[in-house]
Amino acid sequence: MDLKLSSVSHYYGDTQVLRDITLDIPSGQIVCIVGPSGCGKSTLLRMLGGLERPSEGRVLQMGDAPEGCLNPLTYIFQDFALLPWRTVRGNVALVLEDHGLGKAQREAIIADVLARTKLTDFADALPKQLSGGMKQRVAIARALAVNPAVMLMDEPLSALDSQTRELLMDDLVALWTRQPFTAVYVTHNLAEAVRLGHKIVVLSRRPGELREVVELDMPLVERRHGDPVLEAQQQHLWGLMRDEAAAADAELIDG
Repeated sequence: MDLKLSSVSHYYGDTQVLRDITLDIPSGQIVCIVGPSGCGKSTLLRMLGGLERPSEGRVLQMGDAPEGCLNPLTYIFQDFALLPWRTVRGNVALVLEDHGLGKAQREAIIADVLARTKLTDFADALPKQLSGGMKQRVAIARALAVNPAVMLMDEPLSALDSQTRELLMDDLVALWTRQPFTAVYVTHNLAEAVRLGHKIVVLSRRPGELREVVELDMPLVERRHGDPVLEAQQQHLWGLMRDEAAAADAELIDG
């Protein structure tokens, strides 16, 4: 299933946060969205997920969801959003409980996604027993369990330390390589964007407009921290954003 934003603009009261966004999100790609603070990245993600309607324009879903899809659009949050009284297995099972699946089918799905996210040995652990990286793996496993058409990822690694972020990026690349998925990935971290994005969408300072769409041809499995090609792309992205990021930061402080 593809997503498309067609001439999308949005207002909160008299404040315009997005202006005339037209964007294609093709099936099987990770599309990263970057831009200065307050430029409307998370608002755009909520519109793609159907949590908000644009003031102007349309958000379109085109094509069929994958076979076995239980929830076409699924979120992965920065703060993990795990139920503390449920085990790892129980948190993953939660999203399967209202879909009319038999016990054996549920257990097979849970076993599969725990194996894919390296959580099999932690199935009976509670969230309080897990590191931040492990908690985010649980959130990713929970999202994968419903076989979504699109994963909507809102700063999923920003609460983690740099080493854990690197490990989680490796995990996401391995997951995508094994079974390509579609994702819209909002981030402030340009290193994450060039490591994970097939397409990187750069928004301007508020009201957010499309500054540039950068497409990276290098296969995900060949991207490594410190690669000169990726470093050059990261510098290009920062060059697009630097002045507006400084202005947005000053605006937020003044506000």
